[in-house]
Amino acid sequence: MTGIEATFIDRTPASAAHAARAAAVMPGGDTRAAAHHPPYQLTMTSGVGPYLTDLDGHRYLDLIGNFTSLVHGNAFGPIIEAATAAAARGTNWPARNEAAVELAEELCRRVASVDQVRFTNSGSEATMLAVEIARVATGRRRFLMAKYGYHGSMPQFEIGTSGQSGGETLIAPFGDLTAFEEMLELHGDDIACVILEPVLGSGGVVTPPDGFLAGVAAAARRVGALFVLDEVITLRLAPGGHQAVEGLLPDLTAMAKIIGGGFPVGAIGGRADLMELCNPFRPRIFHSGTFNGNPVTMAAGLEAVRHLTSDSISTMAVRSASLEERLRTSASTRGVPFSTRRAGSLLQVYLSDELPASNGERGDGELANLLHLALLNQGVFCAARGLIALSTALDDGLIEDAAARFDAALADVAAS
Repeated sequence: MTGIEATFIDRTPASAAHAARAAAVMPGGDTRAAAHHPPYQLTMTSGVGPYLTDLDGHRYLDLIGNFTSLVHGNAFGPIIEAATAAAARGTNWPARNEAAVELAEELCRRVASVDQVRFTNSGSEATMLAVEIARVATGRRRFLMAKYGYHGSMPQFEIGTSGQSGGETLIAPFGDLTAFEEMLELHGDDIACVILEPVLGSGGVVTPPDGFLAGVAAAARRVGALFVLDEVITLRLAPGGHQAVEGLLPDLTAMAKIIGGGFPVGAIGGRADLMELCNPFRPRIFHSGTFNGNPVTMAAGLEAVRHLTSDSISTMAVRSASLEERLRTSASTRGVPFSTRRAGSLLQVYLSDELPASNGERGDGELANLLHLALLNQGVFCAARGLIALSTALDDGLIEDAAARFDAALADVAAS
């Protein structure tokens, strides 16, 4: 056991005891694999603004925002007010609600490629529905995705996330247009769609080379396949999603995270003729869900989206760049290997001097785990894999505070 791990255990006895209690009723004490880390997860008791508080009373700067979904921080006032008012009127009913229509209108207005929207309860459900729409529209079964890409928990997606092809799943390296073109030429008659993240999220904030996404879209359409963008994470990077930055008009767009205001949510949007496949008056796809488009989530999501302005997006990007530079300086001063990738308000940290192609090929796992615990000891909460997602709740002073805490954590890693 390192001194960093010992410090973590010594300062969090209540979380340790709660982890043991959780393990009796949940495998490994967890119910969310992406949040798991050794020796145990902390148990949080509250989140307000830029801070989280754990069971032992320690406060943490929240630099992950529930894996990018809390773009305005924890318990954002307008969201809490809207959700509370909605809940007081009834949490759900099997009929339309006003907020669902208003949120759909807002998404159609902001995202140029989206004519109509269907709501789901998660990003995984949204991407699964996108593939099903593509299959019905084309009469084909297979889909092509990026190696180590992430589109949720459908088993066919998880094959590609692990870096494999198999069954209905085909993969090609993200950023390699030739490889995607060759795969489409070889299997085009069987491929219903290509589904891609504009920026690999869990893969390590990997941005594509110029022309890659547009080239893949063109290659997909040449063989009659749909082009689907998974903007579950990247919708936060521009008012119209990252597709607006790239000048793309995908056939379908998967959305989630920020559009729920902190509540479970997902959505698929796209061309009217494709979305018509879900029209219950002329159904070719039966798509339903007890909590789809529920009024509480829709009211919260509407406030989250409306408050995510061009100015706030730009400000978060500037602060992310500033934090990135401060961390580079600290790592150099402390003699710790260090590299980063960044896209707007998203920042991926590695404790290696060379960037891996993606998180599926990184070699700094042991050091990354050590840094994660060191950061928790210093009162900083980010993803164990080194992902940081800024929120509008983090002002310039808090970015300076975060940088100072990172510096102390890097010093602890260097001394371990």
